[in-house]
Amino acid sequence: MATNAGGEFAGRSTGGDMARQARRAVIASTVGTMIEWYDFYAYGLVAGLVFGKLYFPQGDAFAGTIAALSTFFLGFVARPIGAAFFGHYGDRIGRKATLVATLLLMGGSTVLIGLVPTYASIGIWGGVILVVLRIMQGIGVGGEWGGSVALASEWSEFNSSRGLAASWPQFGSPLGLLLAVMVLNIVSHSGSPEWFLAIGWRIPFLLSLILIVVGFYIRVGILETPMFARLVKEGHVHKTPVQDVVKHHWRTILLTCLIRSGQFASFPLFTTFLISYGTSTLKLTQNFLFSAVLAAACVSLFATPFFGYLSDRIGRKRMYLIGAATLLVFVFPYYAMIDTRIPAGIFCAVVLSLPVHDMQYAPQAAFIAESFPADVRYSGSSLGYQLASITAGGPAPLLAAWLIHTFHTSLAVSIYLAVLAVISIVAASMLRDRSHDDYAATGWDDLSAGITPIRPASVSAAS
Repeated sequence: MATNAGGEFAGRSTGGDMARQARRAVIASTVGTMIEWYDFYAYGLVAGLVFGKLYFPQGDAFAGTIAALSTFFLGFVARPIGAAFFGHYGDRIGRKATLVATLLLMGGSTVLIGLVPTYASIGIWGGVILVVLRIMQGIGVGGEWGGSVALASEWSEFNSSRGLAASWPQFGSPLGLLLAVMVLNIVSHSGSPEWFLAIGWRIPFLLSLILIVVGFYIRVGILETPMFARLVKEGHVHKTPVQDVVKHHWRTILLTCLIRSGQFASFPLFTTFLISYGTSTLKLTQNFLFSAVLAAACVSLFATPFFGYLSDRIGRKRMYLIGAATLLVFVFPYYAMIDTRIPAGIFCAVVLSLPVHDMQYAPQAAFIAESFPADVRYSGSSLGYQLASITAGGPAPLLAAWLIHTFHTSLAVSIYLAVLAVISIVAASMLRDRSHDDYAATGWDDLSAGITPIRPASVSAAS
């Protein structure tokens, strides 16, 4: 569908048609996000278990784990690149076409990871190929989030429930985690540890091919959002959206990055790092930890939309501040319970961890997306969101491993997370709550002054 057709669709459709299209967009956004997060989590969960042994075997176990987690970090470093690249096209040609591209890039990279020969077969080149594919994964994920949130929320039908609508792409994260852990749990029970190390770990990556086909089918069947169609019709599509948003909204980009500090660092530590720390340091069984994370992901499926809904009632900023303050307190008893090595205490800590995380994660989508005008929303929200990959989420597992190795106590990790939670609180306090502002506005408070739009004739998008 050309973008002008998107505008005609928005103009001639009935309220019932628009409501159906809005629901389809939310489903497409959620399913696509779930698939991409499945790919990302499958890598994170496997990296700490087998990649150090298979691709970086030299040196001691700690060095191998650090090398494997470093490839995990590279995926996070690549995310801002994906945010800038796909953000540009998402604000130029539309949300839909760009999201199809991110899905194919992420999924294709994941399938290829499952085929990479090990160090025993091709030496260091196995690790090099793994790093390249991990970077491609990161670029795909970097371009995914901003478009998914825009696709799910840029409908007038959701004006009074944007927090809930935008939380559904966030819902794709625990859903992807749940699927990844389920598959790994089944695979790890299907053979011996030697079989898992040789063949079993590849299966979750190869299964991604099925998910790509499903996601592609769903995403090509949706229509462009009415808000983007209106931007095209009114000539508010930018020639250089990334450059414009950095120039005129740099402070908002910085604040939206910093509000994610505690939330983003805590998630990999509550999930992927937990598996590595639990098996290597605490000598817990892999299957027990998988089961605990699986249960936490199930609880998160309910917590995410609930806290998104709650943000519509009490405001995005207030919900976010409550979540950040809760995380600040929770990180201390969390590691204390984990370190007891008592199964019941560990299970309880893990199950509670993701709902605590979701208190920020659920309202975060609307909170960040509402901070940018519609004409640079994909670019601005993507950059702010994904820059936190470098400042918080990416280095978190590496820093946690180093802190425990250096200080021989998980209290150091608790203090690290508490500091990041304080940064989130300060940044969120400085960010304006736009829960009730006009989401379709192309510029508010003269923030877009000086940005030169291009005419709609310069822009086209496939349907």
